[in-house]
Amino acid sequence: MRLGVLGLAALGAVVAGCGGASPPAKVATVDTAAKMQQAKVAKASAAAKVKANELGQVPVLMYHRIVEHPGGQDDRTPEKFRADLERLAKDGYVPVTAAEYVTGKIAIPAGTHPVVLTFDDSSPSQLSLDEMGTPRADTAVAILRDVAAKHPGFRPVATFYVTRDMFGKTQKEEQAQALLWLKDNGFDIGNHTLDHVNLGSRTQKQVTDQIGAVQKMVAGMAFQQPVTLALPYGIQPRKKEWALHGKSYNHSGVFLAGYTPAPAPFNKNFDPAGIPRIRAMDKKGDCAQFCSTAWLDWLKSNPDQRYTSDGDPNTVAYPKFKAPFLRKSFAARSLPY
Repeated sequence: MRLGVLGLAALGAVVAGCGGASPPAKVATVDTAAKMQQAKVAKASAAAKVKANELGQVPVLMYHRIVEHPGGQDDRTPEKFRADLERLAKDGYVPVTAAEYVTGKIAIPAGTHPVVLTFDDSSPSQLSLDEMGTPRADTAVAILRDVAAKHPGFRPVATFYVTRDMFGKTQKEEQAQALLWLKDNGFDIGNHTLDHVNLGSRTQKQVTDQIGAVQKMVAGMAFQQPVTLALPYGIQPRKKEWALHGKSYNHSGVFLAGYTPAPAPFNKNFDPAGIPRIRAMDKKGDCAQFCSTAWLDWLKSNPDQRYTSDGDPNTVAYPKFKAPFLRKSFAARSLPY
């Protein structure tokens, strides 16, 4: 069969179309890869300028009651709590929630450091709302919001570990109001067991019942599941996995009541079943070297040891010599410099 001039032209167009697409696509792919590499180099350079170290240590501060007349070393006066926050803001710390910390969602400005503020036992001194639904003066929430208003960038967020005694409220409606207020204002709600019991002496069923009851309570009132648990007295159950996982809960992190800063969630030393916290107190007595004041002083004197952000929550930036400390699960986000 003969092809006319138009037929030959059409056939040539088809052949050209089939064979001519590859080179442009290949060039585009190479060009895209080059741009991505250039962007990564630029990000690494920016991270180096702020001395980013997202494998460094994070202070997780443990608070209980905020009261004018402390009844023990776990209590903090409103004045001292305000001074704690002012110091953190001055030293370049930005609060993140416990849930954000354990899941690696640390979105803070370049050159700043994350700090996790935690409150145990759901005391009225932490949150108490007036008739208008506003936090009462000198409660932990009111002081935190006040300091944040004076220091732009200092996020007014914290994590509250609740028990059956829900901020001193006995009516479910009042308990739900408190939890919903926290949720709606960016705060984090954690699990502290129903009756604040020593889990170390309990059976697996008793452990899971205590934890599961709070999980159900928070889910029913605030319509969300606690992401983390704070162990009463810092005591782990006989098998620490019981605190992480149960039929009705699946925590991403479990906090102790220890005395050291915590590893970054990207660090291979991070143990989600046993995350240390620092007691918020001054340098005095037997706990002087383990208190928050002492550890914050130490981190300030050893800036290479603390977590410093590169400003990009999608990367994990760190000096190249710290590469052995990177958790393998975060290799895709790695940004050594």
